[in-house]
Amino acid sequence: MTDINTRFRGLLQRPYEPTFVPKNNGQLYYDVPDSYLTDHYRPFGAALQNRFGTNAQTRIPLPNITAPDLAYADAIGRRGGFSVFQPTHQRVASQLIDLFLNQTNPDALSAVAVYARDRVNGPLFQYALSVALMHRTDTRDVEIPSFLELFPDRYVDPAVFPQLREEGALVEQGDRRAIEIPMNFTASDRVDEQRLAYWREDIGVNLHHWHWHLVYPARGPDRIVRKDRRGELFYYMHQQTMARYNMERYANGLPRVVAFRNFREAIPEGYFPKITRSSDGRSYPARHPNETLRDLRRVEDGVIVSIADMEQWTSRIFEAIDNGYAESSSNQRVPLDNDNGIDLLGNMVEASTLSVNLQYYGDLHNNGHNILAYIHDPDNSFLEGFGVVGDNTTAMRDPVFYRWHQHIDDMFVRHKQRLPAYTGQELAFNDVAVDNFEIQLNKANAPMNILLTFWQRSQVNLGTGLDFGPEGNMFATFTHIQHAPFSFRIRVNNRAGDTRRGTVRIFIGPKTNERGQTLPFRDQRRLMVELDKFTVTLNAGANTIVRRSDQSSVTIPYERTFRNVSASSLTRNEAFQFCNCGWPNHMLLPKGSPDGLEYDFFVMVSDYTQDRVEDFDENVNCNDAHSFCGLRDRRYPDARSMGYPFDRFTGDSIGSLQDFTKPYVNMLVTPVKIRFTNTVIARA
Repeated sequence: MTDINTRFRGLLQRPYEPTFVPKNNGQLYYDVPDSYLTDHYRPFGAALQNRFGTNAQTRIPLPNITAPDLAYADAIGRRGGFSVFQPTHQRVASQLIDLFLNQTNPDALSAVAVYARDRVNGPLFQYALSVALMHRTDTRDVEIPSFLELFPDRYVDPAVFPQLREEGALVEQGDRRAIEIPMNFTASDRVDEQRLAYWREDIGVNLHHWHWHLVYPARGPDRIVRKDRRGELFYYMHQQTMARYNMERYANGLPRVVAFRNFREAIPEGYFPKITRSSDGRSYPARHPNETLRDLRRVEDGVIVSIADMEQWTSRIFEAIDNGYAESSSNQRVPLDNDNGIDLLGNMVEASTLSVNLQYYGDLHNNGHNILAYIHDPDNSFLEGFGVVGDNTTAMRDPVFYRWHQHIDDMFVRHKQRLPAYTGQELAFNDVAVDNFEIQLNKANAPMNILLTFWQRSQVNLGTGLDFGPEGNMFATFTHIQHAPFSFRIRVNNRAGDTRRGTVRIFIGPKTNERGQTLPFRDQRRLMVELDKFTVTLNAGANTIVRRSDQSSVTIPYERTFRNVSASSLTRNEAFQFCNCGWPNHMLLPKGSPDGLEYDFFVMVSDYTQDRVEDFDENVNCNDAHSFCGLRDRRYPDARSMGYPFDRFTGDSIGSLQDFTKPYVNMLVTPVKIRFTNTVIARA
């Protein structure tokens, strides 16, 4: 019997090549009955079998089935764009996911998936099947490829593809050279925002955003949307992204992002993405400097929203926050000023199907993406598609993504401002003291508290995404920021007479802004970035804790961000789908500066008896990036609010991070310099 991974992996390769074309470099053939073929190919069924089905090592037979009704999927063009932000696309995706989920076993699922694959929009199919595979108990370990492998055109300069095809057509596999993807190809250095292009356009960061929304879809069958604290996770993942981005801006001499809260003002930043959808040859449209929003009336696309709608939804959400309660769809008051309020608010703002009143509070977050994505053609006069910010696989490339999400984050901050500051009892851990906290590179005799960043050149195989391209591997190289591996060294004294369990929480925060001015705590607090969180057992007396940077509870390693669908090096117990949710490890640290930019590294040991939800092992079952992604089929593994202890306001007497930590022996701050070396090192 064909391995389940092989069966579905083939369907997730070369999205627009018909299923009857062999996959896995010609070694995998789907024995497609004539009834599965589209009208165009059905007359040639026998000839197609004779041409393509003779040399494959593995053949997958498919039964005759009752054809599912896919008429609803016609609302999205077969070769057009697909967006999880658009209502019509959400509805179609939800129906297709439901179809896949309702199949009785993997064989039935693969048959229906094969039938649907050549009839529906390519990215829609990949999204719906990936979500279904991820949420079915019998397919949850299928190795879902990254979107980079499926649709490399979303992340790569289009000039690379002709070179890849030439290399593949003329050079044997073993002799093919890797084609280089240029850095910073979207604008010149005259554009200030281009200083952050390496960060915004980082492939790993954009893959993280795509994969997080696979794990936490906002719309769809209730069984895939309703997850523990998903609204709070929406808030926290994006809040941490904004904190990281603002910290990176300071390192590059740029001020914090200005929130896009006035929907009627011009947007000074432009963005010219220079990426092309291979499915239809259409480029993602540019957004010119100083463009202004207009009412969105894309009747053909089913996207209709006015600026007044956006303003009204914002006003109603602000009213709910200021009142301390939301009005449910059944006219009940739902309290927000409690530990669960941020979760409710996250679902309201994102406008997931878990919103307490979707009709009243509207679809603010998603339609913010839509109205910005169509700013160049809001009424479809010029038949232009949506810009990159309208596609969750590419949205983080555009500077306006961060202006929009700064506004979204400010809404959450307005809510958090109403909550009482943490009390001493909530912050302290009696009898546990952090005596020393140092950070050191994983290198003999490395100096303490100095970290290094640099450019790294890595390689990725794009062959599985090149429809109708040559067989075999097609490698491209790209350059990204990277840090030298390091470890946290923490000395903790347990003054109690018995063993204690604690949660170690490590954050980094900028000390100064882009002008070198010291940040007051009220500003620094919002920019504290979680680096790690883990449980420790503290014996009575002195304890030395060493924690490597690659063990972070926030990140996943390079190998899982840039996985290869054709040949995985991972062991079988490392299931791809959930395991690949997490911030890319190469982006764990900010870039720093050539002279060494100083940051505050904060460590806290909190009382595990107050943190515990249920015990888990972070080393198994994809639990390693739980801070951003939670645990599969389990409750979020920390009873504290996400972002604790920095998610709430403090009193006016707290002017600095040192003021905040001074009363508590279970906290410590260490200044650390991050030194950027402007050299390129090839990945070993």
